[in-house]
Amino acid sequence: MRTIWKWLVLLLAVSTAALAFGFVIFAVTVTRDDASGLDKADGIVVLTGGELRMEAGAKLLGEGRAKRMLISGVNRKVTREEMRRLLNLQTDTFNCCVDLGYEALDTVGNADETRTWAKSNGYTKLIIVTSRYHMPRSLAELALAMPGVTLIPYAVTPRRVPETTWWLHASTTRVLLSEYLKYLPAMARLTAQRVLDWRDGESVAAAGPKHADG
Repeated sequence: MRTIWKWLVLLLAVSTAALAFGFVIFAVTVTRDDASGLDKADGIVVLTGGELRMEAGAKLLGEGRAKRMLISGVNRKVTREEMRRLLNLQTDTFNCCVDLGYEALDTVGNADETRTWAKSNGYTKLIIVTSRYHMPRSLAELALAMPGVTLIPYAVTPRRVPETTWWLHASTTRVLLSEYLKYLPAMARLTAQRVLDWRDGESVAAAGPKHADG
């Protein structure tokens, strides 16, 4: 009996250490600025919920990085005209090239909404815009929903999230820890999909955030 307890304690200690180590790797990765180049795509998808995301999407659209943009998870009280003013886009550009998604309430909903939009437009390569700490989970959920679609991350750094010494800021650490704990099951489901149904799960989501803004 004592031997079993020893093994259980050892297993718990190893699991806790692995979880803590994984969190550190996650936090360092999502707070690191990687200013790699950005390829063009069929569409831009902005996931609402954090500052600077929509501005970044408008900037990419203005640069001609894609021909159309979806803003997923828009508050139903926000009108198209209010959104146009927020994005500071010309009316012609906004009317021709910006779609608003009002159905998504969370990241899984963002993925479903994006899948419907991409499928209806025949898009197979998308730039994903969201906060840096939210990017890993977003890519996992989107890859689950859209196997075979290329996902190019464009990570935005919120003003309140420091790019260095995040561990000195309790609020930032809480946000990173919360995202890490949400990311683990999403990544587990994506891994299971790829292992159990490899041919259908050939998602080509890029590995991680590529670009910083704000």
